Amino acid sequence: MTNGKGLLEIPIFRKLSNAFWMLLDYTLPDKLRLSLKYRRRFHRKLDWDNPKRFTEKIQWMKIYGRTPINMVMSDKYAVKKYIKERIGEQYVIPLLGVWDRPEDIDFSQLPDRFVLKCNHNSGTGMYICRDKSKLDENAVRKGLRKGLRQDYYVGSREYAYKGIPRKIIAEEYMEDAETKELRDYKFFCFDGEPKALFIAKDRLQGEHAVTFDFFDMDYNHLPFTNGHPNAAVLPEKPKCFEEMKALAATLSKGIPHVRVDFYEVNGKVYFGEFTFSHWGGLMPFDPDEWDYTFGSWLKLPKRQNLVPGFQKDI
Repeated sequence: MTNGKGLLEIPIFRKLSNAFWMLLDYTLPDKLRLSLKYRRRFHRKLDWDNPKRFTEKIQWMKIYGRTPINMVMSDKYAVKKYIKERIGEQYVIPLLGVWDRPEDIDFSQLPDRFVLKCNHNSGTGMYICRDKSKLDENAVRKGLRKGLRQDYYVGSREYAYKGIPRKIIAEEYMEDAETKELRDYKFFCFDGEPKALFIAKDRLQGEHAVTFDFFDMDYNHLPFTNGHPNAAVLPEKPKCFEEMKALAATLSKGIPHVRVDFYEVNGKVYFGEFTFSHWGGLMPFDPDEWDYTFGSWLKLPKRQNLVPGFQKDI
C-alpha cells in the first residue's frame, strides 16, 4: 500500500502490470496462459482434469474441443453463407460490401445508414453510421485499421479467431421500430438444446448503461447476473421467441456448446453471431452456483488431441 492506495491504482504501476500480462499473452503456450488468467480472474485453480464449472469447461473446450468449423462459424463474413445454407437467406442481415483494406471503401456507394465491422473480432473498429452526412471518413478508416490489426485470439486463446482471413464488411443498418434499438437475444445451446438466453439492452447508451437479463426457455427470469446488471424494468418477451428458440436448436445441433445470437427487427428474426466462449469463460456468475448450473449443461466431448492446425500450442 502507498498512501492508502494499492500499487495498481498508481498509473505507472498499472501500466507496468498491464505490459507484463500482455507479454505473457504473446509468449506463453495456450494452456499455461489460460491457467494463469483463470487464477488471476477467479483466485482459484482451474481444474483441467475434472472441470465442473461452466467457466472451467469453456477453457477446456478452447484447448481440447477445437474443430475447424468453429472458424467458419466465428467469421462474420463466411458465416453468412453458412446461415443461408442452414436456415435460409431471410435470416441473414444483408451485406452491402466487403473489402480487404479501409482505403478500398467508397463511402459514396453506401446508403445513408449502415454498419461497418471487421469480420474476425468483436467491437474494435466497428462503426455504426446513422447519418452519413456526419461521417468522418478518415476517423472511420483509422478505426478499421486498428480493428484489422487486432489479434483477437491472443486475449483469451479462442483459436477460432486465429486463422480467420481479415476483412471489413458493411451491413444494412437494423433498428426495431418499437424498441428504438437493436436488442440482442442470445441463446445458450448445448448439443441442440437451448437452455437459457439473455437479452442485452441499451447498448447504444454506452457500456455503463448496458443490462443483461437471463431467462429460461419458458421465459422465466433467472435470478443472477453475469457481466452487466439486470434492467430496472425487465424486457418484454420477444414476439418471435419461439421461432428464435427453434432456430437456435437447429443451428446448435451436434455442437457441445455454442451461444446463438439473434435480433428481432420489426417482427422478423435475423441471425447475429455464434459465440463459443461467452465472455471468454472469464466472467463470474453472481451468485456463484450458476457457474455450476451452466457447467452441468455442458457435456464435454471426447478430448481432441490432434486436430490439424488447431492443437499446435498446447
